[in-house]
Amino acid sequence: MSSVLFDVPGPRARARNRILGVVGVVVLVAAIGYVLYRFYDTGQFDPRRWEWLLYKQVQLDLLQAFQFTMQAFALGAVGALLFGAVFAAGRLSEHAWLRVPATVVVEFFRAIPLVILMFVFYFGTGVSSLVAVVVGLTLYNGSVLAEVFRAGVLALPKGQSEAAYAIGMRKTQAMTNVLLPQSLRAMLPTIVSQLVVLLKDTSLGFLITYNELLRYARVMGSDPNFGRPQIPTAIVVAIIYIALCLLLSWLANYLGRRQQRSKLRPEAAMPAATRKADRETEPDGLAGPPAPGDRPGKLGAVGD
Repeated sequence: MSSVLFDVPGPRARARNRILGVVGVVVLVAAIGYVLYRFYDTGQFDPRRWEWLLYKQVQLDLLQAFQFTMQAFALGAVGALLFGAVFAAGRLSEHAWLRVPATVVVEFFRAIPLVILMFVFYFGTGVSSLVAVVVGLTLYNGSVLAEVFRAGVLALPKGQSEAAYAIGMRKTQAMTNVLLPQSLRAMLPTIVSQLVVLLKDTSLGFLITYNELLRYARVMGSDPNFGRPQIPTAIVVAIIYIALCLLLSWLANYLGRRQQRSKLRPEAAMPAATRKADRETEPDGLAGPPAPGDRPGKLGAVGD
């Protein structure tokens, strides 16, 4: 028995994979343990290095840095999704005067590092640090999402679009009513992965003095009044980023499960009147059992 991508492993291969898995877990646990030991040995877990978390002003400043991070992420995510959708549609256009410029823009901004984009807009145009961060996130991640959207639409069977055109749909109607709903199910994990990258890329804003989480951790970590707690502040910020990324992943899984349930139960989304009309128009012998609440009709006896 085999699948499309690989053969099902046999007994020896499964045993080897289990051994490699155990060895990998042991190595990972040993590495984490060594790092924690080094933190303990260098005094990173001393109470004095964590006293800064007990001050109300520090907590408020940390919350404000968190809000700045989420503000940049929200604006950048919305801008990147809109940018990706528009330029993906341009790249899928049959008109060269739309397709060629859209391709040039997408390939250009995909090739430029995000840090350079932020530097150019902040130091070159004189905009605020927030605007520079948001524009950089929008252009870079939007270009990547444009390719994700385009690839998701092109991955659908060609018969889907041909069937839509055969019943009289225009290209815009076929795209919005037929192609996009199907391709979004396949694109959702990749879109969420890129949004996670966008969230982490907001930390690059500290290079242009944007007061987000990483910049605040750097400032607090160099404060001599708290013993310069660089590692504790980095750990706190890392935990916040990990929690946000896990929340995004959970949201993606939740949406995916809802879409899967709606796909497996299409009749549940139909109005009751439509389901009843469908049952009444079915040929004799094919109609299903009456739904709860429906009044059964009179059936003749077998001998009638």
